[in-house]
Amino acid sequence: MSGEITHETIKDGWFREISDMWPGQAMALRVNKVLHHEKSKYQDVLIFESSDYGNVLVLDNVIQCTERDEFAYQEMITHLALNSHPNPKKVLVIGGGDGGVLREVAVIRLSKQYLPHMAAGFDSPKATVHVGDGFKFLEEYKNEFDVIITDSSDPEGPAEALFQKAYFELLFGALKEGGVITTQAENQWLHLSLIKELKKSCREVFPVAEYAYTTIPTYPSGQIGFMVCCKDTERDVSKPLRKLPEEEENKRYRYYNSRIHEASFVLPTFAKLALK
Repeated sequence: MSGEITHETIKDGWFREISDMWPGQAMALRVNKVLHHEKSKYQDVLIFESSDYGNVLVLDNVIQCTERDEFAYQEMITHLALNSHPNPKKVLVIGGGDGGVLREVAVIRLSKQYLPHMAAGFDSPKATVHVGDGFKFLEEYKNEFDVIITDSSDPEGPAEALFQKAYFELLFGALKEGGVITTQAENQWLHLSLIKELKKSCREVFPVAEYAYTTIPTYPSGQIGFMVCCKDTERDVSKPLRKLPEEEENKRYRYYNSRIHEASFVLPTFAKLALK
């Protein structure tokens, strides 16, 4: 059909996510229509309308978010950090080009067009958007932020630096006393050795460094984890410092609540032992 957009990952009406990061398995979503495809300087950007998960953003052939389940990731990476800080006033988000928590210019532009609910944060008068290298940005700030959220893609290519000790040292320096970070920390079923090294690096920088996770059907093996770290040696990040009445939680959140905050740090035995 003339003018129809095609992509190498879509065959016979199905998008297939296949990667060496999760060997021996794949994720597939039925495609109604490809909405957009372009290659930027930094990545391959694909957006399609799926049959059951709404619009889907794919970067370098890997699903980043879908309209149906994005809140399970976005709410957790955000509120695990915010509710582990007594009074968060100044928050830095690194990554987050889809805008769900608040990559590069093309992704911001396309997210506003095709994922407007998630991208609404870009229009907040409280938000200032800087497009550039998050690593270099951090080098310019010391003792500046209460909370820093790193919404990174998998540790391949440019994002690999965001999983290394030098990056966490920059985060530590940019935080005020008692500051908290969250960062995307992969899947305990697929990347346990990577998470173990990641936690070790965090522990060498932060006095408090814990792994938590959320469930999300369109991410590999249906889970994704976070490192939650704090500069305060006495802080227990698994216990939220603020709790809303249940009725208010039900209005404000679709996934997060104070009980799931605590539960997200409770790991299955194999992961608990590996990450001791």
